[in-house]
Amino acid sequence: MLQYPQSFWQPSLDPLQELHISPGALEIWGPVRNRHHEDEASDGTAERGRECEDEESFKKEQQKGKKEVRKAEKHAGVSCVTVSMDDIQFEEAARVGQVIAIRTKVNRAFKTSMEVGIKVTVQDVLTNAEKIVSVAYATYVAKPVGAAKVELKPVQLLSAEDHLEHSLAIERRRIRLGYVQVFQKLMQESNKEDTCEEKDAVSTEHTHVQSTELVLPPHANHHGNTFGGQIMAWMQTVASISASVEVGVRVEAYNCEEWIKDQPRHINSAFLIFNAVNDKGELLTFPKVKPRTQDCVRRYYGAIARRRIRLTRKCMLSARGDKPSDAWETSNQAYLSYSNIAALTHLARKPGWDITKTLDNVKIWTHEEGAVLSFKVEMQVKVPSHAAFSLLSDFSLRQRWDRHFLTCELLQAVSEEEKIYHVTSAPMTGHPPRDFVILVSQRQPCRPQEPYTVAVRSVTLGTAPPSPGFCRSEILCAGFQIHSNSSSSCTVCYFNQVTSGVMPYLAANLTGSSKSIEDTALECIKFLELEDSKC
Repeated sequence: MLQYPQSFWQPSLDPLQELHISPGALEIWGPVRNRHHEDEASDGTAERGRECEDEESFKKEQQKGKKEVRKAEKHAGVSCVTVSMDDIQFEEAARVGQVIAIRTKVNRAFKTSMEVGIKVTVQDVLTNAEKIVSVAYATYVAKPVGAAKVELKPVQLLSAEDHLEHSLAIERRRIRLGYVQVFQKLMQESNKEDTCEEKDAVSTEHTHVQSTELVLPPHANHHGNTFGGQIMAWMQTVASISASVEVGVRVEAYNCEEWIKDQPRHINSAFLIFNAVNDKGELLTFPKVKPRTQDCVRRYYGAIARRRIRLTRKCMLSARGDKPSDAWETSNQAYLSYSNIAALTHLARKPGWDITKTLDNVKIWTHEEGAVLSFKVEMQVKVPSHAAFSLLSDFSLRQRWDRHFLTCELLQAVSEEEKIYHVTSAPMTGHPPRDFVILVSQRQPCRPQEPYTVAVRSVTLGTAPPSPGFCRSEILCAGFQIHSNSSSSCTVCYFNQVTSGVMPYLAANLTGSSKSIEDTALECIKFLELEDSKC
């Protein structure tokens, strides 16, 4: 599963504008957008500011930016500019004498934009120990010479990792495009839940800091545009002076004419997370703040919304094993959908699958990784792939071919691609009947060689508490990938990462005393071919 980093620097969704090095200046100002909670330290070390190390980190970011642009331009064949950068988290600091390695790769080219993956590692020269500093994803667009847009050529996929990142890039793009809508909904909820009334609070206006920087040739790349890393370094300097829990930073640019008219261009906005520590490394409590103006109130509630998104994402990434499933809430819907598709994609791409049984049109595979057991059922079906996808993604039809499904009720149709079901299963010998609340995420392929995907995982829904008489169980990762063989046939692969809730239905198959997996697969093939013949 892709681990989306929590926010250390979270840019706005506005495109990063070009900044030329003709005589001009950058104006950077940092009105605080902070929100204090008594349990602020619970954010964890991923968001702790490293005052003595951040400057080094931003210098690394500048070098990273150079490589990103070169990689993007190498693929596009023309000049490229940065549109956005996903959240960045600095996991490790690079010390003097250590070696930094920066690796970049174009993961996927869309019509006119592309995603570039960046991985920064640091290696200790004496011990050869290598650690990850940060992993990030940048979006670039090709800059045409004339008025016409440049349509990018597809990325050539050479390795299994290339295929995996290529598949997940489209899901990361969904999150970027949906961020504004999620943020606005959370802003509305924050306005209702919090009244901003804090006793003995410091006015946010007292933390306002402004700085003006002259852009010189060493600050710019080969196109004459200021390095994003240089802008970030200036932003970090101003933010550290404000020294708050969350600091909002805005960057504007002027040339000579714009300076006279006082008409700046907005370059970028970011939100940085800081923690103060004493000599013992213990976290210190910040003074509480209170917004005094309407604009400060807006920023105050915006900080609450961003914090909810960060904490929700962090909880999701730290969850392992058979822990209770994640709650389906406004702040995490996009990330749950992403992790649902990503988990199935990762599982399908894992090497080391062992075939355990072969029938005429069915093959059963198993995969062991430590204490984790997964299985795959591969079915050859004489049905077009789009028809199989339509039938298998509708879980209300599942009972017609899967005897393990006792009932299946649609709880919430979130969208055409996301639905939540409540499923009950019949009891097995020595085990009570079980029920599941599952999120079903379906995706059609963007390109002919890609599979149709139907991913399944458990979620927690407030309107669907545990049912009396059933043992509420969890599905960690399951679903279908459907590959087209021809216009009239396809290969359907079902995957399931075994959990304690699913094990009772598989144990007899693993010991050889039951053939329920094979029987269910044959019923699935029969159902698909029969339904397709009716069309």
